[in-house]
Amino acid sequence: MRYPLEERLRHFAVQIILFTKSLPYDVAMKELIRQVVRSAGSIGANYVESNEAVSKKDFMLHLRIARKESRETEFWLSILGDLNNSGEIRVLQDEARQFSRILSAIIKKSE
Repeated sequence: MRYPLEERLRHFAVQIILFTKSLPYDVAMKELIRQVVRSAGSIGANYVESNEAVSKKDFMLHLRIARKESRETEFWLSILGDLNNSGEIRVLQDEARQFSRILSAIIKKSE
């Protein structure tokens, strides 16, 4: 079963990938792009894992990892924003911030 948040997270990961394709590519940027793509994809992957959890402990673990990855994604986007002032980066940062809040609310409700 797919959940609306799952679709939103998948769309976010795709938007990150498309955005990073527009960035200039050099040795430093390669690493930043790799980090933000991995962390952004990991948010959704861990959320999917939480929905397939075999126990409450497993469920909570994956939600916490997803929240951690959303904060990490926001961090990498802030660095990219410092290097490339773009309105698109601010939109992506806001979305990562919203995911952190949503995941925090789910965690709090589930505890």
